[in-house]
Amino acid sequence: MRLAAIAAAAFASYAQTPAFINITPTAGIGWRHCNGQSPQRFLIESTTGGVAILDFDNDGRMDLLFVNGGPTPDGPCPGGARHGLYRNPGGGRFVDMAQAAGLATSSYGMGAAAADYDNDGDTDVYLSGYPSGALFRNNGDGSFTDVTTVSGTANAGEWGASAAWFDSDNDGRLDLFIANYAAFSFGDSKRCQFDGKPVYCAQTLYPGRPPRLLRNRGDGTFADVSASAGVASLPGRALGVVAVDYDSDGWQDLFVARDASPNLLLRNLGGGRFEDVALEAEVAYSPGAVARAGMGVDAGDVDGDGRPDFVVTNFDGEYHAVYLNPGRLPFRETTVSSGLAALTRPYVGWGVRMVDYDNDGDLDLLIVNGHLHEMIERTNRTVSYREPPLLLVNDGQGRFTRSRSGGVFDTGYLARGLAVGDLDNDGAVDAAFVSLNDPPVVLRNESSRGNWAGVRLRGTASNRDGIGARLRLRVGARTLTRWITGGGSFLASHDGRVVFGLGESAPGELEILWPSGRLQRVAPLAAGRYHELFEPANTE
Repeated sequence: MRLAAIAAAAFASYAQTPAFINITPTAGIGWRHCNGQSPQRFLIESTTGGVAILDFDNDGRMDLLFVNGGPTPDGPCPGGARHGLYRNPGGGRFVDMAQAAGLATSSYGMGAAAADYDNDGDTDVYLSGYPSGALFRNNGDGSFTDVTTVSGTANAGEWGASAAWFDSDNDGRLDLFIANYAAFSFGDSKRCQFDGKPVYCAQTLYPGRPPRLLRNRGDGTFADVSASAGVASLPGRALGVVAVDYDSDGWQDLFVARDASPNLLLRNLGGGRFEDVALEAEVAYSPGAVARAGMGVDAGDVDGDGRPDFVVTNFDGEYHAVYLNPGRLPFRETTVSSGLAALTRPYVGWGVRMVDYDNDGDLDLLIVNGHLHEMIERTNRTVSYREPPLLLVNDGQGRFTRSRSGGVFDTGYLARGLAVGDLDNDGAVDAAFVSLNDPPVVLRNESSRGNWAGVRLRGTASNRDGIGARLRLRVGARTLTRWITGGGSFLASHDGRVVFGLGESAPGELEILWPSGRLQRVAPLAAGRYHELFEPANTE
């Protein structure tokens, strides 16, 4: 009886151990988000808050970038609305480098996309926003130079939301896709009220805008190929984007999550052209033929069949959606059978990332939520204004249950952008997200975890970051398939390294299909550390 009581107490203690803990209060991060909330309630205020996990100083440790909104005509930001850039020297502390780095814009900020667009070995940053975005080239000394004008990447006049770096034409250079949201102006206020108080107007009052595709010429400039690529004719309220070769034809495709506009699945036809196959794929609308309020999107193999699936976050009552890839169109929506319908019904979802948080080999889901309407609880008692994040555990077949890990997952936020990455290089993937008008939340992964092996790709013929590569690792009787995607989540950019969760097994041979088409096989990897792998000169 005594042994049973001890065992029960030990199990209870283990079950209550948080999978992630919020380290922001002790990490030296003093930045705070500001959306410039005004009495006019400009809709843009409700959608800002980007984040990136990146190694901007090439020291092997992941740093943090937080994107601020900014003041609005009647909504000031006390102390200004600077972006936050924090260098990671190790030891769980971060150093504010924003002023020295020079990442400053006059636009209202939205999201971040970080990648080495010029293949010089340093991570550059694109910041989306309104009425323009900004491209910052990394100088290699901890500072950045604003090259927006000379590069032709301003996206002028647009409300740019998420952005993704990817190689659209397989020339070894990263191109830039910008998900534009809606026609907007601070001078064209749309006034809406509830019970005599100002609220955000419905998104349908704002006409959707087409996305923009900028092709990298390789000389520091970009060409706007939106029209010739076929994306300029696809207006809609786009918020999230992820790039992955969903049909394994060697060309990077795009899934674009849109708000009260049909989602896009842009199949890359080669030759610089894209075709929207979302209707054929049955991902454009809900099963009831309704365009849901899609915000965030991510891609990965949730059911272990070696093909990339998609997850999209939506508004409360619409359910966050899962689309399984059977290797042909249409996709199979498993929102109900996967458990997501029941788990996400009361939430307004934003950032989402497929991540094997416990290193058991299965991709779990980390989702951040937060409502738009301050008085929602007065009209719907099943929904909250501030909402908790969700950690959804995958059974390996694409069915999910909610982890009751407490702490941050029992706390309500107005969360927006979510990024993931291994901040302390221990093989357990950490995360960070931005919450409106609050300090950011940096989450250290404290879960009980299995073995792991990490990979950092370095392209030669392909882009240096290896974005678009497919990796397959033998782990016991299983084969784990991962992709280095462009974009993903919402307003976010992620650690470009791949962490394979091994459970109790040892890693076997790794196969890498590079964006160039070169196939590389690497002898069994050593577990418990990261491996930097360079693209070979010839196919092996």
